[in-house]
Amino acid sequence: MPQGVIIKALSGFYTVSTPDGVFTCKARGRFRHDGTSPLVGDRVEVLPEGEGKGRVEQVLPRRNQFIRPAVANIDQIIMFASGANPVTDPFLIDRVTAIAAHCGCETVVCINKTDLDNADRLYEIYSGAGFPVVRTSAETGEGVEELRALLKGKISAFTGNSGVGKSSLLNRLAPELELPVGEVSDKLGRGRHTTRHVEFFDLGEGTYIADTPGFASYEVELIEPIACEELQYDFREFRPYLGGCRFQDCAHLKEPDCAILAALEAGEIAPERHRSYQRLYEQAKAIPEWELKKRNS
Repeated sequence: MPQGVIIKALSGFYTVSTPDGVFTCKARGRFRHDGTSPLVGDRVEVLPEGEGKGRVEQVLPRRNQFIRPAVANIDQIIMFASGANPVTDPFLIDRVTAIAAHCGCETVVCINKTDLDNADRLYEIYSGAGFPVVRTSAETGEGVEELRALLKGKISAFTGNSGVGKSSLLNRLAPELELPVGEVSDKLGRGRHTTRHVEFFDLGEGTYIADTPGFASYEVELIEPIACEELQYDFREFRPYLGGCRFQDCAHLKEPDCAILAALEAGEIAPERHRSYQRLYEQAKAIPEWELKKRNS
């Protein structure tokens, strides 16, 4: 039974690339009953059924998986942001970076549309927190080669809020793809979802990119939560200070002699990042423990 990788998922059909060719597959019915949903990036076993068709028989163990973007076995998330049309709320970035860190996945922050706005504050926040940050413009080509170098030899997923220019920049990286791009509404300050499904694109030299549907601001609340006591480890700039608080179970919100709050006061941690941490902590704390375990099982 050949093994391959799901490179596209659309309307219940999975395109699987294997050494024996590419198959268009449906998934076995049992996946609906055991709660397993095949994802783009999954390594799977395929039962050929003739004429390029087959059936996904088994999903092999995953290295990681994400709900938004809906992908698996990713080396790094490329989190797109913009300082103009639309302006990206740092909380959108921080929610994704926390989930990526929790899954053991690197994040690159890509500040796009620099021809409109350099987004200096976003650059300061995320470079100061220790993330790789690249400034790009699909219009001028700024930063495209720098981004290409960060992508080389890795499996990356492009994600970000709608209208931030993921597909436009992917067209810059690989013009032969001719992906559709949409306009951003001046009135609403957000774009239309031009990417309707998740698909892997092969850029050569072992480089693969998953372009994923953008999300609106409210949709980030739907991403699976991290337990509040674990969240501190997913903010990379907190790590040098962990263990330095007076209380072992410090939540880093308002406790006395908190090393994180002292670093915040000293300007070592960006206030925007700490506000995101507080918001995520309160969200996780509001979820009953049994429900949290169920969601993350």
